[in-house]
Amino acid sequence: QIMKTRMDVHGVDHDTPFGTLVKLVSELHYSRLPVYREDLDEVVGMIHTKDLLPHINEPDTFNWHNLLRPPFFVHEQKPIEDLLQEFQAKHIHFAVVVDEFGGTSGIVTLEDILEEVIGEIKDEYDEDESGYRKLDDNNYLFEGRTMIHDVCKIMNMPSDVFDPVRGESDSLAGLVLELAGDIPKPGAIIQYHQFEFTVLEVEKNRIQKIKLSIKPQLED
Repeated sequence: QIMKTRMDVHGVDHDTPFGTLVKLVSELHYSRLPVYREDLDEVVGMIHTKDLLPHINEPDTFNWHNLLRPPFFVHEQKPIEDLLQEFQAKHIHFAVVVDEFGGTSGIVTLEDILEEVIGEIKDEYDEDESGYRKLDDNNYLFEGRTMIHDVCKIMNMPSDVFDPVRGESDSLAGLVLELAGDIPKPGAIIQYHQFEFTVLEVEKNRIQKIKLSIKPQLED
């Protein structure tokens, strides 16, 4: 289960004064919080902390409700693959999970899904095995959890080469998910400009191994 259960969800009462909201956000360190009336069964919007920043010095009476974004609701039985596709299509990172009676079961974030699909993201200071193998100058084998900036460094490419398509992804598996739009099967090949990603191993919806090839670009 990737959902954060209702008992672990921090929300904000709709009637909270602005000063109290700012204090709460600074203490919790969450990028997004659900806003509710009465209780979490009545979520009326989402507050993004980055939307608060330009107004941080406003008085307690500041009407912060104008900053609310509409909530996105999903049923608790929704398959993870479908949810990932919806998140990508709608460019959202946060959903309120509801049960069969319409009550709030919890929340789920894009980060939760990616961690489930990709596995534990590899830290750049990990001291375990390198996580890649060079086949030749144009072909490399990578673990899915390898960070994109490490891939670029290893393959002597500009660090921003995948920025137009990487979305929120930090790992190679996350990049492949962004490009594919869903969880690819082993053997799937995804093209992006001169790059070819071949998915070699998928386990429990997690992309474990990827072959990354650089194909020569044809002259016009």
